[in-house]
Amino acid sequence: MLRHAIATAARRRASLAIAAQRATPPRQGQACRCLATTPPTPPQPKRSKPEALLALARVDAPAGTLLLYWPGAWSIALAAPPGALPDLKLLALFGAGSVIMRGAGCTINDILDRDVDGAVERTKSRPLAANELSVQEATAFLALQLTCGLGVLTQLDMSSIALGACSVPLVLTYPLAKRFFAMPQLVLGLTFNWGALLGYSAATGGTLDYGVCLPLYGGCVAWTLLYDTLYAHQDKKDDSKLKLRSSALTIGDQNTPMFLRACGVATVCGIGLAGYTAGLDDANAWPFYASLSCFAAHLAWQVESADLSDPANLGARFRSNGVIAPVVLIGVAAATLNSA
Repeated sequence: MLRHAIATAARRRASLAIAAQRATPPRQGQACRCLATTPPTPPQPKRSKPEALLALARVDAPAGTLLLYWPGAWSIALAAPPGALPDLKLLALFGAGSVIMRGAGCTINDILDRDVDGAVERTKSRPLAANELSVQEATAFLALQLTCGLGVLTQLDMSSIALGACSVPLVLTYPLAKRFFAMPQLVLGLTFNWGALLGYSAATGGTLDYGVCLPLYGGCVAWTLLYDTLYAHQDKKDDSKLKLRSSALTIGDQNTPMFLRACGVATVCGIGLAGYTAGLDDANAWPFYASLSCFAAHLAWQVESADLSDPANLGARFRSNGVIAPVVLIGVAAATLNSA
């Protein structure tokens, strides 16, 4: 009986000691011996093929499509005669083209970057990097995208079709630029803003007013340098490890704010000069200059409030560009109507 009581007491003390050890957090440097009570997070299920194709085209991330669309829309509006609205059919056609060609650009980018994307935290879930699609499936999808894009382009006049085709080398070059060019964002700007030339040509039946189109194109390129440098700062650590290049790494954190301010000034001056040359040069054009002032204030807010070490902060500022851009379109259209 005595031995039984002693053994029972010993078992109780051992149980209490184990319970206390489990309840007490380990000291710094000491491994936790308690059993895990939280089940591991199950892996995310793979997307279906249709879902993966939509993700490949970035249908779930429309910011890039909007940024591709607005320079063309601004250009179409600047080409409208006094007292007229922008060509609504062309605006819709450029909208469809922006969705298709932005998706095609992303597909090209992901095919070429499929090995790199898997090593970058932000991009490792992309369909090719996550092995949800094969290269052959992505290539077939790209062929479909380019066919649809060609269908949109052929709705324009022959001069505009030829001008649109001239952008193809840039589209193919950009995904490779980060491997050999210190400022790949410049190549993106030259590619992404081709609509600033094409929109005016399409609206005028193949004519380019270089006094309008070149300042607009240059201002839009500067705009892309601003927002995509902010975007590039999200990936600068991974890019540095992988020996990829970007404006964020080339310019560096210390010099980025001044660079972004210069890009903002160039953006506003380019768009302003394009509007002035297009005939928005008197008191009746006040809606355009009011909208441009709002746009300039937003660019200043982005630059001065950007935290180059906070990806969430940078992502929000990048996406905000597609939201503020319609203000300029509205200002151009209102000033053109007002000038009749």
